[in-house]
Parts: sequence; C-alpha cells; structure tokens
Amino acid sequence: MERLSIAAIALGLVLLGIADGGGATAAEVRLLSASALHPVIDALIPDFEKSSGHKVMVAYGTAGAVADRVQKDEAADIVLSSVPMIDRLQAQGKIGAGDHMILAKVGVGAFVRKSAAKPDISSADAFKRAMLAARSIAYPDPAGGGASGIYVASLLERLGIAAEMKPKTRLSTLGTLYASVASGHVEIGFNQISEILAQPTVDLVGPLPSAIQNYTQFAPGIVTGSSQADAGRALVTFLYSPAAKTVLKAKGFE
Repeated sequence: MERLSIAAIALGLVLLGIADGGGATAAEVRLLSASALHPVIDALIPDFEKSSGHKVMVAYGTAGAVADRVQKDEAADIVLSSVPMIDRLQAQGKIGAGDHMILAKVGVGAFVRKSAAKPDISSADAFKRAMLAARSIAYPDPAGGGASGIYVASLLERLGIAAEMKPKTRLSTLGTLYASVASGHVEIGFNQISEILAQPTVDLVGPLPSAIQNYTQFAPGIVTGSSQADAGRALVTFLYSPAAKTVLKAKGFE
C-alpha cells in the first residue's frame, strides 16, 4: 500500500509551503488519532505548528473509537487510525477516496511493574508457560475497539489457554491498564509497544515473539467535507517527513 514516492512527498512539501515555511493561511486543524500514536503526535505537533503557522487540536481514542466518531459525523479534519478502520471509512465515503500510504506499524508488547521480575516470553512456548504461571494479566477490553486487546484475546484462544486464563484476566480501559500493573494488582499487562514505552511506571518485558506477534498498521485520512482540508493535507505530508520517521522509530514504531 505504500505507493507514494519520495519525490511525491517532496513535491507535496513544496506545494503546501512547508519546505520553505511559505505563506499558507493559518488554520485550526482538528485531528482524531488512535491512542497508540499519542507519544508521536505529542512530539511532532509543536514542530508542525511552528513551521506551518497552523494550530492542531487533537483528541485520542482507540482505533475503533476514533473511526466511530468520524462515522457519526463528528467535526474533524483528519483521522489517524488502523488501516482496516481507514479502509472502512473510505468505503463509507467518510474520508477522501484514493490511495493511502501506511504511516507506521507497531507490535504488541508485555509489561510489568517497574523493577519487577520479567517473565520469559522469548518464544511461543515460553509465552504460553508464562501466561499459565502468571497470577493475573490485563489488556484493553476488546469491546473498546483497541487492536491490542482484540488480538491478545484471540491469541489466548489460538494457544488453547483462554479457559485457564479467564479467571485471572482483567479487561481494562486505557485509564486503568497501567495503574493496575504499576500498583501490583495485576502481574502482566499487554498493549501496543509505543504506548508501553511512554509509561514511566512500568517496564517493557519485550515484544511478543515473532511467531505470535501482531502488527497494527496506521494510516491517515482527510475527512470528507473538512473545512481545513488543505491544512490537513499539510499535516499529513509533515507526518511522512524524515524528521517524523525518526521520531516514530524512537517511540517504538517500525
């Protein structure tokens, strides 16, 4: 799906006036973003605002939740969500038609309380043993639309241990997930690696082993009927810049 060339991105920078700081009219851009991208967006938005003169207002939620907000016609200019959600919105005419390029992908990781012992999850078999030995685990409630919670629930089923894990599984909101592990009430938590790395109260155990890893790919879309579509496209172009790629990698994305 990555169809845009470097030359096309560079041309977009010139045409949109970002490359030389050129004179676009200042606008307020409303962005709905998946929470997994929170650390990246927070790091990049100040530079975009400084270089473009535009102001960005951001609201975060699970990939499913932000897509639902667009589907319900909430006022917005850009949505950043998982590729399946962007495809769905495009099919419904909620975002502009045309090719969209993957911005980044991120895998699922496990985490424990700060300085706690880290279980061995270096292979699929080791992961299964660690789950069965764990006192308790937590991950985002799949009903909330978060990609990591949906995947972990399906993974436990696939490994044949869902029944054993059910009594010691805590389905969490994003607001309680890290607190429950940091306080010691839950032994092991799971979420997108980018979100785990942004939490100072927990330690990343590591990514899920490659045999059972799942990556979520994210892409942007300009909301149909946006009053600031040009400024929205300028922000999208900025997010594909080399500087933005460096920040994405530092925050746990690939």
